[in-house]
Amino acid sequence: MLRLHDTLDYRAREHADADFALQGDRQLTYGDAHASANRIAHALIAEGLVPGDRVAFLSKNSIEQAVFYYAASKAGVVPVPLNYRLAPPEWAYILNDAGAKLVIAQPEFATALNPVRDELASAKRFLSANGPADGWDSYDDFSASCPPTAPDRDISPEADLYQMYTSGTTGRPKGAVLAHRAVTAQLHQAAMAMGGAPGQRALIVAPLYHAAAAITAFNTVQMGGTLYIQEDFVPADVVRALSEEQIRVALLVPAMIQFCLTAVPDVAERSYEDLEAIIYGASPIAEQTLRQAIEVFGCDFLQGYGMTETTAVVTYLFPEDHRKALAGRPELLLSAGRPLLGTDVRIVDEQGQPVPNGTIGEVAVRGPQLMRGYWNRPEDTDAALRNGWMHTGDAGILDDEGYLFIQDRVKDMIVSGGENVYPREVEEVLFQHPGIADAAVIGIPHEKWGETIKAIVVKKEGQNVSADDVLAFCRDKLGGYKQPRSVDFIAELPRNPSGKVLKKDLREPFWKGHSRRVG
Repeated sequence: MLRLHDTLDYRAREHADADFALQGDRQLTYGDAHASANRIAHALIAEGLVPGDRVAFLSKNSIEQAVFYYAASKAGVVPVPLNYRLAPPEWAYILNDAGAKLVIAQPEFATALNPVRDELASAKRFLSANGPADGWDSYDDFSASCPPTAPDRDISPEADLYQMYTSGTTGRPKGAVLAHRAVTAQLHQAAMAMGGAPGQRALIVAPLYHAAAAITAFNTVQMGGTLYIQEDFVPADVVRALSEEQIRVALLVPAMIQFCLTAVPDVAERSYEDLEAIIYGASPIAEQTLRQAIEVFGCDFLQGYGMTETTAVVTYLFPEDHRKALAGRPELLLSAGRPLLGTDVRIVDEQGQPVPNGTIGEVAVRGPQLMRGYWNRPEDTDAALRNGWMHTGDAGILDDEGYLFIQDRVKDMIVSGGENVYPREVEEVLFQHPGIADAAVIGIPHEKWGETIKAIVVKKEGQNVSADDVLAFCRDKLGGYKQPRSVDFIAELPRNPSGKVLKKDLREPFWKGHSRRVG
């Protein structure tokens, strides 16, 4: 069985002068990436870090972040990639939960983290990457004097590779732990679907703290391709790259596709001769948007469905499925596709028993790409990984051909612009407002973001609370993508006899005429 860094070692040996990554005017060859990963691995070991120690990385997309995954793999330390869109208290919670001993951050995030540094119990060293930050050591200096040869540390394929945090129904994020064996199994599955060859370029604009972007980057390196990295999503820059930079494949969430189509005036006039495929997923996509994208970009489309706990993907809707849909089977565009190689998908009832095809139930998956479990949460792990099956929390249907159709969120999760938001986390902030007696949070349809967050609020008697008051209250307490975008006031929330809020009833008026789909 392979470790993640084995692919970099092999490709660096075979074509050291080929481009590993491009970002702006920066370029890094495979030979340089290999040497850099080795130096950083030596520095991590010299820092006293041992296999299994957690190290956090807080950054927008960068060459440094891409290389760090491989450096950490060589040293046996476990990256904890942080979502840069979170608020500093949320970063602090994750850093403490993970027990991160080292924190690497871009200067703007290092500065933002400084006010909560005293709350970090385990972090002993702070490194600023891509520029200086007050009170932080230099990431470049950290490894500058280390050798470019591989460190003498034997890492097992069973060892933890990385720990990514995903929101939970309790409102606190959980650390999903992925081992080398799970990720390399997913890479084999992805290679069967995405292919690739040395020298071919992949656009990396979705954030590398996300499971889907990370696996796309890893697959590109496995194939000897080149990471074309963009730090931020700027529609005009993405369209220009797709048409002018020999990009073969791009991973875009539906909101990105929508913005490219609507915000770039000449998108339909450009040529995309080198573009072979766009991979999409992570949020709902409108059928009209997908059809327009297929017409404009003239390439294959491939949808992936999965979650952080399954490394990234469990089903693909392949390009051939898209062609079938356009040739007379439009219902396939509503599907999340069929299981990957070595992956089983079934629909189960509340007792965990399989239900017949065509029956709605919870989506459960089994395969080599499943997480080891949630970090320090044995009860949550046991609940999610029952009898070897990952219970996704999504409600779905399987048809007789094995196509999966996602119907709704068992756990009421909202997906806005590719980011997962659990209502409970937002609701807990709303409940802190002195003028709010009760609150519920739902996702409502949004043309560009798939879903957007609406707070439905019951005022305390005698309180004069406005929508602007509520939005301002949330602004400093939640990451930007978790903040409600609108507020409705209601006299009383609908509840069932046991007291559970009937969110289906709250959502229904907003979803009339829409298919609530999950990618």
